[in-house]
Amino acid sequence: MKHLFTLLLTWCLTMPLATHAQTKYVGGDISLLPSYEANGAQYKDQNGNAITGGMLPYFKAQGMNAMRVRLFVDPTKAPADEKEQGVRQDLEYVKALGKQIKDAGMQLMLDFHYSDSWADPVKQFTPDAWKNMTDDELYTQIYEYTKDVLQQMKAAGATPDFIQTGNEISYGMLWGARNASASSLKKCWTDQDANWERFTTLLKRAGQACREECPEAKIVIHTERVARVAVLTAFYDKMATFGVDYDIIGLSYYPYYHGKLATLNSVLTILEGRYDKDIMIVETGYYHDWQPEDISSENDLSATYPINGEGQKKFTQALIDMLNKHERVTGLFWWFMEANEYGLNWNTHRVTHDWYNAGLFDNQTGRAEPALYTLKEFLGEQAHVTELGTEAGTQPQAVYTLDGRRLGTDATALPHGIYIIGKKKMVK
Repeated sequence: MKHLFTLLLTWCLTMPLATHAQTKYVGGDISLLPSYEANGAQYKDQNGNAITGGMLPYFKAQGMNAMRVRLFVDPTKAPADEKEQGVRQDLEYVKALGKQIKDAGMQLMLDFHYSDSWADPVKQFTPDAWKNMTDDELYTQIYEYTKDVLQQMKAAGATPDFIQTGNEISYGMLWGARNASASSLKKCWTDQDANWERFTTLLKRAGQACREECPEAKIVIHTERVARVAVLTAFYDKMATFGVDYDIIGLSYYPYYHGKLATLNSVLTILEGRYDKDIMIVETGYYHDWQPEDISSENDLSATYPINGEGQKKFTQALIDMLNKHERVTGLFWWFMEANEYGLNWNTHRVTHDWYNAGLFDNQTGRAEPALYTLKEFLGEQAHVTELGTEAGTQPQAVYTLDGRRLGTDATALPHGIYIIGKKKMVK
């Protein structure tokens, strides 16, 4: 028995504070933050006080530990109206923002849009510079492009921790030129079985570059068919059939497009039971001001979650409560959380041609919405363990149990056991 106790004690002392499956990440896609800051947007906290010291440190102070950034191949080739929607993230832009995220002590998710503009289920157009390539040439190009990007990100001090090899690729990617005929584009859509070999080869080549350049990073395969679970599971079944190497199922979930939380809950249960993969909600959001008129009556949840700051918070809390019942859900990212038109002079300085009312700031006052302060609840007890990082170096340091419960600062008064002090395990 004494020998067994020694073995157990040794295991407890040497195991990491958290395995990957236990570690959770919360934050948002902040791809336009540098543009807002450069154009004079004024960010305020929930009490109306100006936020000083930079937005990334502020987000970190609110418990967020990861941020997502999109990357376009050559956004100068995007249509004018899409540039005005926020398409501008070229590699230099992303390297600079990525380094700021890493310097703030956060994890970085790099979202490859293998396109010059928005890549989503109905727009997966091949970059202008690649549009005349054969499939074999594209296989080489996506590998070399991904590899070069990651090499440059590393050299810039912006090594990604998570990598999306494609954005909302439910029906494939790199379909062809924007002005190509529908019949030509259809030759690449994955609603036809014959096209899966092409699509998965592209994914494999992109993933190969990720494994070679960033072996510690996790590869995310991102879809958005929550409302059509049969299509969703057929997609990830194909990933297994064709041997695509990846780590995380990434989902977009917008309740006003994809349905009620019960729908997402059911989908997550199915995915957890069917695939041995962690799952991340890499895009989500809910309106704090008016929502578009094209929202269907079925997906209009405003009676439950009013379209205001408190309603947005109520939705966020309900989403988190549900997600935290799913052990394999390890990430939650709010899309376009930095949207804030307050302080911009639209005659001379603006970021987009319209307001986005599902961010986490009030466009008319610059104040943070209540939901911003709710996001950290996704981390659960992990959020309390994270506090150790801010308390290191102070005297005395807080003492925690292995499951993250804070016990105060007087270790001498504790019963015999194993505790965490200063990010290290201690036996008493």
